[in-house]
Amino acid sequence: MKVLIYGATGMVGQGVLRECLRAADVELVQIVVRRPTGIQHPRLRETVLPDLADSRTIEGDLTGFDACFFCLGVSSAGMSEADYSRVTYDLTMAVAGTLARLNPPMTFVYVSGAGTDSSEQGRTMWARVKGRTENALQRLNFRAVYLFRPGAIEPLEGIRSKTRMYDFAYRLMRPLWPLLRAVLGDRLVTTADIGQAMLAVARHGAPTPVLEARDLHAIAAAEAERTAVAGAA
Repeated sequence: MKVLIYGATGMVGQGVLRECLRAADVELVQIVVRRPTGIQHPRLRETVLPDLADSRTIEGDLTGFDACFFCLGVSSAGMSEADYSRVTYDLTMAVAGTLARLNPPMTFVYVSGAGTDSSEQGRTMWARVKGRTENALQRLNFRAVYLFRPGAIEPLEGIRSKTRMYDFAYRLMRPLWPLLRAVLGDRLVTTADIGQAMLAVARHGAPTPVLEARDLHAIAAAEAERTAVAGAA
């Protein structure tokens, strides 16, 4: 399987990248980034594109992929709806539109958020924009589109958020993670869970395109068990 990742330097993207590089059936992971990352791995290829919305100069590098894991995202705090739409809806659709044209057999996985408003009519700005993005993605000519809506995410293996506010909050919460795991149960997912769930839906599909935290937790657990059984066989 050949995998394309956008947002590989963010908190979720870092976790997804690690799971992809660990997966025996992933022969190539290509990341598209605004600036060089310095990450080295035999199965990793990096394409630097300062303007991620304009793929014209790299279209030759974007063909032949089985899946795209789109992990780009920003906080809506302090942003107008127009500005948030530009970096959420416009950017996502520019990338996805190009990939749907170049790779119709591709599975496209989009990291959205818990509480996304599919009606596009609700009072919460970010939820409306995410809902509009989800709806538009499902109309593209991909083999399949899956919309991940995690809520609380626990970063593992030293992964940190690029957003300063979020990173500060996660560091404050570190002593509370055991309690949160007990309280939230399968409503809490880890960065590894999200990566494993992405690989699972790319391999096997899922019964529904919209996947909430509990779904992601269950899919990741099932995939880990399937991998363990295959490894023991």
